[in-house]
Amino acid sequence: MEILDICDEKGLPTGEIVDRDIAHRDGILHRTAHVWVVKRTAAGYDVLLQKRSMDKESFPGLYDTSSAGHIPAGEEPVPSALRELEEELGIAAEPEDLVFAGMFRIQYEEEFHGKPFRDNEVTSVYVYHKPVEIENLSLQTSEVDEVRWFDVEEVYREIQSTRERFCVPTEGLMVLRDYLSRQEHYMEGFRPEY
Repeated sequence: MEILDICDEKGLPTGEIVDRDIAHRDGILHRTAHVWVVKRTAAGYDVLLQKRSMDKESFPGLYDTSSAGHIPAGEEPVPSALRELEEELGIAAEPEDLVFAGMFRIQYEEEFHGKPFRDNEVTSVYVYHKPVEIENLSLQTSEVDEVRWFDVEEVYREIQSTRERFCVPTEGLMVLRDYLSRQEHYMEGFRPEY
């Protein structure tokens, strides 16, 4: 049993708690933390996406955020994000390795494995920039089948028309794109002029 804080629209705990299964059965608002692992390329940025295990309760077999998870009751987003990053991918990061990029809301209702799934979350988004080699990762096989690098813009374009490969939340990817755009703008001021 996983116990979560019920939260308000800003992601602040209300003081009430709920079992994760009940939160997803009834669509009760709760908190999650997402980490996007990125690397700079000649063309822009690549993002590391995990292919969800076929046993996952939602979106089995699709590529999703680098690392994501529910924030247990009484815990803050950063420790939760760090734990999920290590559990799912084997990346042992420090709090200063995560850059806060923003927040967004997820709310949808679908059916998976023959039962309704009502997701209602406020998500804290973090970016991890340190070098990552796929072959050095230790994947949590109960959660993750594989990981791959994808061009951020390619993923964004594809999810506008189809969800055959990716289940990344559009709003979460937009938070990441906005963050990377701000980084590019900031770095423009430090590039030498010739």
